[in-house]
Amino acid sequence: MKLIVGLGNPGREYAGTRHNVGFGVIARLSEEYGINLNIKEHKAVCGKGMIGTEKVIIAQPQTYMNNSGESIRSFVDYYKIDVEDIIVAFDDIDLPVGTIRIRAKGSAGGHNGVKSIINHLGTNEFARIKIGVGGKPEGGNLVSHVLGRFSKSDEKEISDSLDRACSAVKLMVDGDINKAMNCYN
Repeated sequence: MKLIVGLGNPGREYAGTRHNVGFGVIARLSEEYGINLNIKEHKAVCGKGMIGTEKVIIAQPQTYMNNSGESIRSFVDYYKIDVEDIIVAFDDIDLPVGTIRIRAKGSAGGHNGVKSIINHLGTNEFARIKIGVGGKPEGGNLVSHVLGRFSKSDEKEISDSLDRACSAVKLMVDGDINKAMNCYN
């Protein structure tokens, strides 16, 4: 069983913000694979289904970004999920808008949600899909930037990146992270 988690913040006020692109990946996976996000457990809204021949849980933690690791740890403990069977999608301010980067492991890179996951799992050995949301404007506030919404001109780029992230998830679930990196990085 694979656990696919999109990071974000719960609540309408955060819907569509840069920080919630991870939630967007999960919403797209839900649509594409007919996996209803109708279960509330492990501090998340989630759904269970299949991607190809693999059983998956797709989840949007409801713990707020900085505590995402609490939810993931709970899933891991309850379902006995191996760390190598976790895929996490999240925003990255160091990538241009719409760019995606896939990594098999890595540091938190300053991302508090990923830092929480590493702290709760005790390892950084989980796969991730970073979605570029662009850096903060010169002299701008980082919090305001990540909690802000995309410009009309960036919305198409983000929509396309969510589609590419879903295609990458399929390859990763099938066990071919190297092919996903070659195709989408």
